[in-house]
Amino acid sequence: MDTPSASFTPLVPGMVGMVLVGSSVSVSHALVDAPLFTAQAVRYAAATAILLLLARLAGARPVWPRGREWLWLAGLAVTGLVLFNVAVVRGVAHAEPAVIAVAVASVPVVLGVLGPLLERRAPSRQVLLAAPVVVAGAVLVGGTGRTDAAGGAWAALALGCEAAFTLLAVPVLGRHTPWGVSVHASWLGAVLFAVLGVTCEGPTAAREVTGAQWAAVGYLALLVTAVAFVLWYSTVRTVGAGRAGLLTGLAPLAAAAAGTATGAGVPGTTVWVGIAVVIAGLVGGLRARRAPALGTPSGRAPSADAPSTAPTRPDPSRRGSRLS
Repeated sequence: MDTPSASFTPLVPGMVGMVLVGSSVSVSHALVDAPLFTAQAVRYAAATAILLLLARLAGARPVWPRGREWLWLAGLAVTGLVLFNVAVVRGVAHAEPAVIAVAVASVPVVLGVLGPLLERRAPSRQVLLAAPVVVAGAVLVGGTGRTDAAGGAWAALALGCEAAFTLLAVPVLGRHTPWGVSVHASWLGAVLFAVLGVTCEGPTAAREVTGAQWAAVGYLALLVTAVAFVLWYSTVRTVGAGRAGLLTGLAPLAAAAAGTATGAGVPGTTVWVGIAVVIAGLVGGLRARRAPALGTPSGRAPSADAPSTAPTRPDPSRRGSRLS
């Protein structure tokens, strides 16, 4: 894995990816009445084809998994793709969508703690302090909502699956790169959803999908899967799962903006306050830390009386026999 970076530029792909994910909420509404498993199977199959084409154009060559990598990638597909989608769909039957959204928005706290541990680093104090701020802002944006015990359980499952989507990729990003992880997650997800679709919805369920729903599937396959996956994993690989996790706070902001653009109305005061809180948390958690100016622990220049710790060059005159 790459060494996590403190600069801002590596964060941009992840930010764009989260904006795409958040803006897809309004598109996903078109699939409410569609056969869930079949539509998702087509989505991830199409995304796999798109990813292979884009990877070829980019000069990337995904490699075949080996050994334990199968467990990480299969676990990612089962939790981050299949169970997550099931949890969201089943969850909204027992709870308001805001409850599920708030649960997912709590991901920064989980990634801030577990992400660095998987990367064999200590959690960043800066990220740990910023994560609850981002979550609080996301709660204000998404609202609290009503739920029952089953809805709370589905929300908790959605939270765990969303975190697993990032955490289970960490051990394999080094060898497989964001392209490889995205390709393997997509085709594994397509196979799993196809099996569920044929078993639960029947082999002819695709005939029930309307033209508008196929358009939504295409959007999700291209932008929210093929493009967003690679962008997200690129940032995770570069800056680490802990810092990247803060960017998930952008998703509810993008969802609110998309809702406004599609005629859902202008957000209320609470939403605007939540947006401000999320931004404050992101700025605090993602700002680059200044390195000490002269390499000393305090960043201050050593005084003239302080002993020098720099290595001294050997005097050539005392090494005559070695220089001859």
